[in-house]
Amino acid sequence: MMTPSGPAALRGGIVFLDPEQGRVLRVVPFQYNPDSVTRTLTAQGVGDEAGARLEALRLKGPPKETFKLDAEFDATDQLEPTGCRSTEAGRTGLLGALAALESAVYPPSAQLLEEESLASSGMIEIAPVEAPLTVLVLGTRRVVPVRITDFTVTEEAYDGELNPIRAKVGLTMRTLTVDDVGFQHKAGVLYLRYQQTKERLAALAGTGGTEVLGLTAL
Repeated sequence: MMTPSGPAALRGGIVFLDPEQGRVLRVVPFQYNPDSVTRTLTAQGVGDEAGARLEALRLKGPPKETFKLDAEFDATDQLEPTGCRSTEAGRTGLLGALAALESAVYPPSAQLLEEESLASSGMIEIAPVEAPLTVLVLGTRRVVPVRITDFTVTEEAYDGELNPIRAKVGLTMRTLTVDDVGFQHKAGVLYLRYQQTKERLAALAGTGGTEVLGLTAL
């Protein structure tokens, strides 16, 4: 688990927003920051086909980006040996924290019941209600709208009532870009801010000259 020295480290986590109003619905911080984060970017090139010479350097949109990480949770230090379960973790272990994360991949039960009611009446719901917008937060410079595409929970220890008290959550997430949601959607606004921050950081990195690579000219 990442524990850098110096000032207290910020905690990463997942924020759920109302997709229309942008209100914060729920915040699920990682108990421990992940040891590693794997990011994969796949460029969307126009000239990917052989022979498309005029398009070889053109990009038709933002890259497809995925994040993979493991988040660890441990409630053992919150269990009281006296048997008094006054805290939520004492009563249910990690069930609450896990359920808060898992809710990202469930449609609301109210929506399911409404669709069943409409179907029983011979009606069809055309557009299901939008799920909350999931935002991955890895520090102030990486606030990324995402869709969770793969969710794995490994429960590693339990209390006497079989509530998990130690677990590891494996998350695979795909970044939502303006190609997915447009420019006016809250996710599109967050994505543009995320990409613009990358551009500013790239500019700060400096260009230097080719001499550092042993080249006098290209």
